[in-house]
Amino acid sequence: MTVTEIHQSTPVAEGRRGKPWWSLIAVAFGLFMVGLDGSVVSIANPEIGRDLGASTAELQWVTNSYLLALAAALILGGKLGDRFGRRRYYLIGVAGFTVASVAIGLAGSIEGVIVFRAAQGLFGALLMPNTLGILRSVFPPHRFGMAVGIWAMVSSVSTALGPIVGGLLVQHVNWESVFYINAPIGVLALIVSSLVLAESRNSTGKHRFDVPGVVLLAAGLLVLIYGVVKGETWGWGSAATLGTIAGGLAILIVFGLFESRQEHPLLPMRLFRSPALTIGAIITSINFFTLLGSIFYIMLYLQNVRGYTPVTAGVLTLPLSLSSVVASPLGAALTDRFGPRFTMPLGMLLQGAASFGLMALGTDSGYIAMWPSFVGLGLGVGMVMSASSEAIVGNAPVKDAGVAGGLQATMLQIGGALGTSVLISIIAGRVGTTLTGELTTAGVPAPMAQGLVEAKDAVAMGVAPVSAEMTDSVRAAVVQGASEAFLNGVHTAALTAGVLCLIGALVAATGIRRVTPAA
Repeated sequence: MTVTEIHQSTPVAEGRRGKPWWSLIAVAFGLFMVGLDGSVVSIANPEIGRDLGASTAELQWVTNSYLLALAAALILGGKLGDRFGRRRYYLIGVAGFTVASVAIGLAGSIEGVIVFRAAQGLFGALLMPNTLGILRSVFPPHRFGMAVGIWAMVSSVSTALGPIVGGLLVQHVNWESVFYINAPIGVLALIVSSLVLAESRNSTGKHRFDVPGVVLLAAGLLVLIYGVVKGETWGWGSAATLGTIAGGLAILIVFGLFESRQEHPLLPMRLFRSPALTIGAIITSINFFTLLGSIFYIMLYLQNVRGYTPVTAGVLTLPLSLSSVVASPLGAALTDRFGPRFTMPLGMLLQGAASFGLMALGTDSGYIAMWPSFVGLGLGVGMVMSASSEAIVGNAPVKDAGVAGGLQATMLQIGGALGTSVLISIIAGRVGTTLTGELTTAGVPAPMAQGLVEAKDAVAMGVAPVSAEMTDSVRAAVVQGASEAFLNGVHTAALTAGVLCLIGALVAATGIRRVTPAA
């Protein structure tokens, strides 16, 4: 990078503008809004369906339209910020996300909700990567790790608080309030950011924007994630699922080959020459595969098997949120001292241990059997978020900070989509093979148990297929058998996540070079 480029990439602090810690406070508002929205909607979906008369497929698109739009545009959002102004595109993202949130509450139809959720995803893609890009441009290298730790803490806490906030709003106000809450947060973010953020960009001279790269990347990610989110419905071994995922991967391979030949690519392939950056991207996916997949089935267990209300279920998972608050800055400090080669495996091991601990859950487990795993998940997520952010964005040049932030956020979304889809599919598969046996063992007559196999999709969500015609004793047996079948699936899903975390820990420990004090 030339001296001229350095000056163009780094904002000059004027008054409060461009001051590192003020900038961190400003981007935290936008990051909190997006993180909260990402998990709060899962609580609102049932009420949205009842109020708007939506089918199950339509409700899936309330989530999927947001996820697809977000994942497809994250790297583009970072690139736009790097070239034309990170502050500018962050503010556009915050404003657009806020307006789209209000529009969802006012839509009045499921089609409107789906369209504006997609708009939320697009504006979120402008917002998220530029938060890290802004921090990379204003913090000196020796303080960037701690800034990332606080960034990771905000992201983790907002995601974990979603079910609690969503439960309170849905239960005591209405489902629209889940989206209206973004309005005051967004307005506050715009006011603070306008006052304290300085503009930063990377000037590369006059050249054509990489439009073919944008199209190829968006198409590849759209097709890949569409295949992932539909895998549960189509079946993971079906030709449709395998063909769609393979098609997405093929487009992404073409994108990589095309980008390697461009003078000014959308995603510079040279970034992947850094083992820490590459492995950090992989670990980010595993991190959110475990977190979001685990939260999904934990909430099903707490609400449908144990019978807790959404608010109570959210409160019971509070140790996850609180431990991530502690782990994020702690992980940043450990990464500063020992490097991501130490912190990433440690976080993965904590998440793996937490997942293995969830294999002990039973139909009547006390809270003592749950909270250690919740704490382990929170500690692991916070540490990995800090270490992987440092590994990805910290190892990228300042001029590519927005793109690196977009890469991290994209891997996060892909991991989260895979986690919820794959782990729920594993639960559904185990329920299908064990439901009849568990029902008969619990005392349900064999002919009735055979007939109840048709309700395996409900059982995979933790719902017992009882009816008013059943006697009390049969109803109790059905509840017991269905709960045991569901937990068979949960144990297999937890084992899968735990093993994947151990593999991630091994990859991080062996693949990232040891950093010497001189380096």
